[in-house]
Amino acid sequence: MIYLKSPREIEIMKKNGKIVAQAIDTVRQAIRPGVKTKELDRLAKEYIESEKAQPAFFGYRGYPANICVSIDEEVVHGIPGERELVAGQIVSVDIGVLKEGYYADGAATFAVNQISPEAARLLEVTKKALKIGLDKARVGNYLGDISASIQAYVEDNGFAVVRDLVGHGIGKQMHEDPQVPNFGKPKSGPSLVPGMVFAIEPMVNAGTSKVVTKPDGWTIVSQDGSLSAHFEHTVAVRENGPQVLTNLN
Repeated sequence: MIYLKSPREIEIMKKNGKIVAQAIDTVRQAIRPGVKTKELDRLAKEYIESEKAQPAFFGYRGYPANICVSIDEEVVHGIPGERELVAGQIVSVDIGVLKEGYYADGAATFAVNQISPEAARLLEVTKKALKIGLDKARVGNYLGDISASIQAYVEDNGFAVVRDLVGHGIGKQMHEDPQVPNFGKPKSGPSLVPGMVFAIEPMVNAGTSKVVTKPDGWTIVSQDGSLSAHFEHTVAVRENGPQVLTNLN
């Protein structure tokens, strides 16, 4: 069941999305060599709670932290802790917020100082793939148009979309129908109508698309140890086009 959101509900989610965006930016400003990932978690939690919101991930299905911090070959769900950032790494930050009964969700990947040309291109392609996918979230298109456009752009650039993890509907629940894969066929799946709200999130590996879960039960890494990047926005399908809800402005 896909739950359509009213303009009032979308406005609440937009306010929450701005908190997500600002929390991500707060973490971005703190990323530098020597910083422990638990410090990034603390900063995000403090900011979110200062906005009278809740970090949506804490306790979700037993997750033990407030945000996800995934480094290099880690795709998603990296648990913040004592690990210190090192120059040359890439760091994916995934943050969810709950306020007034609604969720918003976003992610971005950042460089720790200077990174390799391959890593920089991976970030650029993944970020652009998200932009392309968001642009397909239009009335009259199909869910598969979002998925297929992301896949085509990523693969045309020599990278691989992760297939075991997907985007999702979002609203009163963190994960709602439908699933939003980063691969698929154009003109397939549900047709897009006003009030649909999705978290679109390309997860892109420099090598294989395959992933494995580390012994902590949470952290998902590329099977071959290749770098992975992750960008995500919450977006609403509106009559006049896509409305990204997790922007700073």
